[in-house]
Amino acid sequence: MLLAAALFSALNLAVVWLIQQIIDNVSGQKGALSIGQLALLAAGIILLIVPLKAVQYWAQPRFMQKAMTQFKSYAFGRLMRKSIASFQSEDTSAYLSAFSNDLISIETSYLERQYELVFNALWAAGAVVLMLLYSPVLAAAAIALCALPFLASMREGARMEKVEKAVSEKNGEFTASLKDILGGFSVIKNFQAESAAVGLLEKSSAAVEDAKCRKRGVSVILGAIGGIAGLAAQLGTFLFGAWLAQSGGSVTPGVLFVFMDLTGAVITTVREMPELLAGRRAALGLVDKMAQALESNVRDEGEAVLGPLEKGISVRALCFGYEPGREVLHDIDIDFAAGKSYAVVGASGSGKSTLLKLLLASSHDYEGTICYDGTELRRVSGKSLYGTVSMIDQNVFVFDASVRDNITMFRPFPAAEVDRAIELAGLAPFIEQHGAGCLCGENGRNLSGGERQRISIARSLLQHSSVLLADEVTAALDAETAFQVTSDILKQDGVTRIVVTHSLIGPLLGRFDGIVVLKDGRITETGTFDELMERKGYFYALYTVAQ
Repeated sequence: MLLAAALFSALNLAVVWLIQQIIDNVSGQKGALSIGQLALLAAGIILLIVPLKAVQYWAQPRFMQKAMTQFKSYAFGRLMRKSIASFQSEDTSAYLSAFSNDLISIETSYLERQYELVFNALWAAGAVVLMLLYSPVLAAAAIALCALPFLASMREGARMEKVEKAVSEKNGEFTASLKDILGGFSVIKNFQAESAAVGLLEKSSAAVEDAKCRKRGVSVILGAIGGIAGLAAQLGTFLFGAWLAQSGGSVTPGVLFVFMDLTGAVITTVREMPELLAGRRAALGLVDKMAQALESNVRDEGEAVLGPLEKGISVRALCFGYEPGREVLHDIDIDFAAGKSYAVVGASGSGKSTLLKLLLASSHDYEGTICYDGTELRRVSGKSLYGTVSMIDQNVFVFDASVRDNITMFRPFPAAEVDRAIELAGLAPFIEQHGAGCLCGENGRNLSGGERQRISIARSLLQHSSVLLADEVTAALDAETAFQVTSDILKQDGVTRIVVTHSLIGPLLGRFDGIVVLKDGRITETGTFDELMERKGYFYALYTVAQ
């Protein structure tokens, strides 16, 4: 593509020279080529342009396609390298804006204009050389006059990067507002807060358009300054050339006419170059912004590798808070034996979900220790941990793909293993009725809550996780479905199951090997269901009130 730009600039210079020869031929200048020679040269230039245009037609779109595909793949790859701990502490709307609005700016302001940037630079350089060959004196005057639009444009061009970044930031805020409103649509409708939601979105949208307006203003100023200064430089060059021609200099009518064209090429380049370079700087600034987001907040992970859990999970003196000075968990000491099942219960805000998330390394900023078979969690590599531990929560993530693909997560597994996971997770009746190729729909809208939970259970079984963490998986389910889903979890023999639940159902709780009771971030009681009921302590009170 760059070679095509160089050849096009050379052909443009040949066209300019050809025009000069034609004008000098018409005006009777000595040494000018004949009309026949000029016609042959014109035909040759046209014949060369056709294949070059074909090359450009083929190469330029494919260059853009390859560049954008590689850039997105690289960015997504870097994003996927982040751990759960680092990603959960970030604002995902910033990534949504980066992979949509920022990528459009990078594509239009940088990649698409690379050919234009190279062509203009080569075209202007060739024009300067040709002007020097024609008339060094007139060329010097033209170059001096062309400096005026260049300096004028450069002064305003530096503002482009700032306004581009401002647009990116406001787009990120708008994306966050839109994400919140769409996510809470049912709540907004239920509480008749439509006008408030529209107001918030309009405010955010107005901020985006205000930033874009300032960006357009800078572009208009750049164009106006460059245009006025360029016209002055072009007319000045023409007038000076006319004076040289009348003074008996070496400037012929053809040369004077061609100087207008060559000067215009240089002026166009120096007028547009600051804007092109400013757009390029702004786009590269967005690339740097994305790179910093992808590289930031990535914690160093350990290198210890976990195998299937053999002994258990040991938690000692665990303290944690999301904000400094405000602990959520206090001095947690608990052991979860391998292959056993545990229910974690307590009032809302007691720290149940926080404890479960820490077991999956949602944060390393805790005090105390969390050990898997004696290995401290901070020393464990993320890939190793995620291969050993599976997490099921209330909101199961489902791709808009088939049920089978959502179970396998698009990885190849033997059909027998998939069928076994489907059977153990209680999905067999659904598969028999709808088929494994049934599409789940966006956000799993074609599935019930229980079906989504069973898909999540099947996933963990298929990757042979030896630890299953379940966080309020039955919170949005009816009583019968909740009972069935919890039963399906309890049936997974050989797997360490830790289930956070608000449903205090005696027949289910009695099937757990142990119950951990939390209150205000502390463990108040542990034991089996029968043991805790006999003590008539805090758990007994919770259970009695729930009945």
